[in-house]
Amino acid sequence: MSTVKTAVCRFGWHDHRSPDPGAAQSFYTELLGWELEVFPMGEFEYPMIKVNDQTHGGFGPVDGDEPAHWLGSIVVEDVDAAAGRVASAGGTVIVEPNEIQGVGRWAVFVDPQGAVAALFQSIGDPPTSEGVFVWDELLTTDVDGAKSFYGEVVGWETREQDMGDFAYTLFSSGGVDRAGAFPKPAEDPGPPRWLPYVATGDVDATVARAGELGATTYMGPMDVMTVGRLAVIGDPTGAAVGLYKPEES
Repeated sequence: MSTVKTAVCRFGWHDHRSPDPGAAQSFYTELLGWELEVFPMGEFEYPMIKVNDQTHGGFGPVDGDEPAHWLGSIVVEDVDAAAGRVASAGGTVIVEPNEIQGVGRWAVFVDPQGAVAALFQSIGDPPTSEGVFVWDELLTTDVDGAKSFYGEVVGWETREQDMGDFAYTLFSSGGVDRAGAFPKPAEDPGPPRWLPYVATGDVDATVARAGELGATTYMGPMDVMTVGRLAVIGDPTGAAVGLYKPEES
C-alpha cells in the first residue's frame, strides 16, 4: 500500500496560530527541542516544526481577534470534494479550497458543534506527524452528531471504548485508529474543539518545565489505564495542547 493511501484520513499537519508566533516558537523549541525550518510563502515566511529531518507543522498569526489555537489538517484525496460534503453534513467551510503553491490544496471548516479543523490534499506523498503529534482528540457537545459528520466528510468509521465513567469514541479508517472524541465536560469553558497531543518522554518533567516557561496546567499529569500518562497545558499564548507518553508494555 502506498504512503499516500495509508496517510489519507489521518491528521498530517498541525498549525499553531496565535497573536505572537514568536513567543510560541520560543516556548515549544525550548520545551520539546523542536527545530524550525523557514518555508517561503511569497509575502511572508512560514516557520515549520522540524524533528528528525521531517516537518510536522508550523507557526503563524491568527486572523483578527481569534484566540490562539492549534489547527489540525486531515489528509484527504480530494479537498474540493470533501469541502463540498461539509455543508451537506451540517458544517461550514470558512476558508474555501485554495492552492498552496508547490504543496497542495487546503480548506478550513467548522463542524456542526463548532470545532474547527482543516482538510489537506498533498502534491505527492503527504506529510505525517508520527513521533511528534501522536493523537488528536475532539471535545464535543454531540458525539453522535460528530460521528455522523466526520463519517460523511472524511469517511471515518467509529467504535466505542469503555472508559468507566464514559464511552470514548475512536475514529478509524482502513483498520487504523485516526483520532478520538468524548463529551466536552460541562465545566469546560471553551467551545467544542480539537486538541492535539505531542509526544514526550517524561510527562511530569515536561509539565514542570512548561510551567517555568509560562504555561498553565489544565489537567494532570495522570495515568489512563491501557493508554499511558498524559496532561493538558495551555501554552503562554493561550493555545491548549496535550502531552503524552504511552503506557509501557
